[in-house]
Amino acid sequence: MPRPFYITTPIYYVNDAPHIGHAYTTVTADALARWHRLLGDDVLFLTGTDEHGLKVARTAEANGLTPQEQADRTSARFAEAWQELDISYDDFIRTTEPRHHRAVQALLQRAHDNGYVEQGTYSGLYCVACEAYYNEADLNDGNCPIHGRPVELFEEDNYFFKLSHFTQPLLDWLGEHPDAIQPESKRNEAIGLIRQGLEDVSITRTSLTWGVPVPWDRDHVFYVWYDALINYATAAGYGSDPEGFDKWWPRVHHLIGKDILRFHCVYWPAMLMAAGELPPHRVYVHGFLMVGGEKMSKTGLNQIAPTDLVRDFGVDGFRHHFLRDVHFGPDGDFSYEGMIARYNADLANNLGNLLSRVATIVTRRCGGIGPAPAAESPLADLARTAFQAAAEAWEAVQPSEALEATWRLIRDTNAYLETNEPWKLEPGPALDAIMGDALEVLRIVAVLATPAMPATCAELWRRIGMPGNPDEQRLPGAAAWGGYPGGLAVEKGQPLFPRMASPETKTSG
Repeated sequence: MPRPFYITTPIYYVNDAPHIGHAYTTVTADALARWHRLLGDDVLFLTGTDEHGLKVARTAEANGLTPQEQADRTSARFAEAWQELDISYDDFIRTTEPRHHRAVQALLQRAHDNGYVEQGTYSGLYCVACEAYYNEADLNDGNCPIHGRPVELFEEDNYFFKLSHFTQPLLDWLGEHPDAIQPESKRNEAIGLIRQGLEDVSITRTSLTWGVPVPWDRDHVFYVWYDALINYATAAGYGSDPEGFDKWWPRVHHLIGKDILRFHCVYWPAMLMAAGELPPHRVYVHGFLMVGGEKMSKTGLNQIAPTDLVRDFGVDGFRHHFLRDVHFGPDGDFSYEGMIARYNADLANNLGNLLSRVATIVTRRCGGIGPAPAAESPLADLARTAFQAAAEAWEAVQPSEALEATWRLIRDTNAYLETNEPWKLEPGPALDAIMGDALEVLRIVAVLATPAMPATCAELWRRIGMPGNPDEQRLPGAAAWGGYPGGLAVEKGQPLFPRMASPETKTSG
């Protein structure tokens, strides 16, 4: 039976448009989903939008809209961005959907019935941009540590989640499941937050109506974070499909940015425990995508829309860059110049050049028909090593390392052609063996690179004459040497990736 694999992105807040930081997380999740489909796993890939809370209500008012109109418009922009970036999600959840309201009410009712929710009055410092309360010690000169904006003093009657009861259960969970939060530095950060001491947290509001009503007290709505976190359970079937939830939840994998670590690695597992459910199977935490050394922010005016880059680099050029150049875990620094350099090195010079060379020689010296590879090719061991390294890297959620392994095979094959100089050989067995080997590498690369560049790999697959699509293949068999049958028509087309000029060249020209 196929293994269930459930992968989630954060759900994105609808007070602003999608930018490349959102796209980085979503493309990473998409690549992981595509890889696991290649493995034959049963995949559920979830993304969506977070649509409740004070920030949405204020943004809507400033825009002359109702909160629902604001949510509808911005949610549609995220869906359009993901369509442009070839994101293969299975479910797009919106927290304004009835199914989500039912799941939120069911899970928090369970926590309430189990004695982990109580009423009280809360006074605290609140960042509207974060939709989060902060202690005085967390602030930077009275400003939110994430957004740099002044916080506001809020006081109202709330219901509180007894987070303080979960210090030891959370430490026990992380001790028994050391891989639950990755990388290790982020696991240690979560443990540090827990050991500092956990205080009970407000989970409802009375000063706001734009939210999910509390089932046991209709004067309250759930505070946005506790509504939003439950989306992952909603899509898995919580409260509506017990069999589906039992199938997917034990294999959930969350991808998140480090700014929401506290909510996903402390509050969320405690909420699940309070409702009698398993904590998340895996939480993978990545750093910020920096622009000019600063985190992207609306106030900093350094946000970049994905469309702006797709226009220059294409969809797969965009996807490849953020998967290859940004290591998952630490902060990454984006620059347009770095994107051009990666595009030219990996896509134009290496992959594009290899396909062009092979197609040209096969067209001119093999009658346009691709020969079969040699059974004992020197490239066979390199291909096996590349697959093993790529598989280990995808399993560890390290796309950059997986793509490096794949591109190492491409570079080695280009070097193989340089050494053997097939363009100097006459038609015959020696030429056929070299070109068959190169075509077999292109076949394997088309499979291994599909998670990053699905459209490009489909075109590569077509040009070497293979039937169907590479995303229909199944690993590990599809990476085994000898899969190119020979006797297929090879097409010499336009360059997959025309070389790009640097900004300096464009200016001087």
